[in-house]
Amino acid sequence: MTTKKSFTHFSGSRRRFAAFTIIEVMAVILIIGILGSIVAVSVVGKIDRAKVTSTKANLKLLHGAVIQFKMDTGRYPTEEAGLQELIEQPTDVTGWSTGGYLETTSLPKDAWGHDFVYQLSPESGKPFVIISYGADGEEGGEGINADLRSTDAD
Repeated sequence: MTTKKSFTHFSGSRRRFAAFTIIEVMAVILIIGILGSIVAVSVVGKIDRAKVTSTKANLKLLHGAVIQFKMDTGRYPTEEAGLQELIEQPTDVTGWSTGGYLETTSLPKDAWGHDFVYQLSPESGKPFVIISYGADGEEGGEGINADLRSTDAD
């Protein structure tokens, strides 16, 4: 009988050491959740910065294409036709570059999928400006919602 008791005692303590308690499992899940949220915040911040950088690069590209259009044709694209004149030849100009002023046959969008806005004679006093209204697609805003302009793209 002594052998049987010690066997039962041995197997009972063996089970106690081999299993995790619910508190230990919850602590591990909590730690994993905290680490995951830290990583997620870091990744989302980098994605947002990459979208701003990509949009600024497109603004520079379009700005340069508008300047080249002006040098070739003697005028800026009209506000009515806008940037479309960079890829489709207007009927009232000569000297338009065969193939257009962009490498693509469609106008790029900003990194959030919105169309760029083209304005002649903006308030800044520059001849033109190309604008992305940021992540929210609305004028104004802060952070990733801030407006990006071709005249201040660095």
